[in-house]
Amino acid sequence: METITTIRPRALVRASGGPRYAVALAVDALGTGLLRPFLLLYGVMVLRLSAPATGIAMTTGIVVGLVCMPAVGRWLDRGARSTVVAASMLVRALGVAVLLATPAGHVWPFATAALVLGVGNQAWPAAHAALVATVAHGRERDTALAAGRALRNAGLGVGALLATACLAGGATALRAMAVATGIAYLTAAALAWSVHLRARPAAQEAEGGTGPGPAPRMRALLAANVVYVFCLNVPEIALPLVLVTQLHASPAWSAAVFVANTVLVVTLQVPVTVLMSRFPRRTVLAVAGVVLTASYLGFLAATSLGAGRAAPAVAAVSVVCTLGEIVYAGSATALVTALAPAHALGRALARFELSTGFGLAVSPAVITALAPHGPGALWGGLAGATLLSASAVATEKDGTGKGGTGQGTAQQGTAQQGTAQQGTAQQGRGARLSRR
Repeated sequence: METITTIRPRALVRASGGPRYAVALAVDALGTGLLRPFLLLYGVMVLRLSAPATGIAMTTGIVVGLVCMPAVGRWLDRGARSTVVAASMLVRALGVAVLLATPAGHVWPFATAALVLGVGNQAWPAAHAALVATVAHGRERDTALAAGRALRNAGLGVGALLATACLAGGATALRAMAVATGIAYLTAAALAWSVHLRARPAAQEAEGGTGPGPAPRMRALLAANVVYVFCLNVPEIALPLVLVTQLHASPAWSAAVFVANTVLVVTLQVPVTVLMSRFPRRTVLAVAGVVLTASYLGFLAATSLGAGRAAPAVAAVSVVCTLGEIVYAGSATALVTALAPAHALGRALARFELSTGFGLAVSPAVITALAPHGPGALWGGLAGATLLSASAVATEKDGTGKGGTGQGTAQQGTAQQGTAQQGTAQQGRGARLSRR
């Protein structure tokens, strides 16, 4: 089984798409951090919309944005890579332009801007994962995906901090942040497009590959992923809701949990992914579910403590939850890229992003609906659902001929084929690269 024992920064940058692409990711994340956490405030403070109308428009934009994923998957399966990444960034720049042109008091233009931003936000993860999977192979690919996530979280955090510092400027500052976000998206799109990376999955047929066919179903994995992604909204929604409204703790505890989550993801995502490379990806993903389940049960126990002890206990357990999130994020997308044959990589990633987007869209409603019924309903329900999902992931059988063992370069059917493919594609699945 292939493992990685050391982290080599230069090799990691190359495996992640190269220096220009890394800069594009950083600029894109910085711009996103400036506006996305405060989009609701923009609707309320700048456009003078009601909070419910703004929230509904944003949620609708996220959900409807998922409709674009099948088309994105087919585009990727035709070989597009850096072009799709750049397009997702350009779409978001267009969304910012619509937002800036929206007159005060008009909800439909704001809803249109949220929809366009939602399309770009939904398309980007699949496009980015496909690009990395084309450049890197095996466990190097897993580490590159983890590095991209760490870099993105760092950029989002810095952008959010800058935006927070500027909020004192009111509506004028929010408009300025929107302009800065649009410029960042345009700059990132130009950098990503300049990489000129394209794959030719059809070449797999000429080299004895499996040829065109359907993407792997991964039914249990996709269903489980809907539940797994709830962990991403725990620091932002569930814990602030519990700490402030139920435990009557200071909002500073919620802020501390969020900051700790961001710092841990940025610093530990790559090392933990490297550490877990000695185990099969599917096993690692199941372990992530067990860790998340343990953290939810820990939250249940912490909230039962007396006044003055519950908030620190919840903050301590949040570290365990973040570790589960890190293990999940480092194995889930990597497992999908390992299971999917080259000619169906885009469709497989699109299906995975559909499950992720759906989970992120429904999780706030589920969390806020369960919370009023007490800690048992919220944390017990999440623990039970997550443990069931982990069991489904562990027991699902990988498709024959798709290399879905989660070990090493899973798309290489034989050692001889794998050696030849690594020399041609750096993808481990026989897809040739074309850098213009």
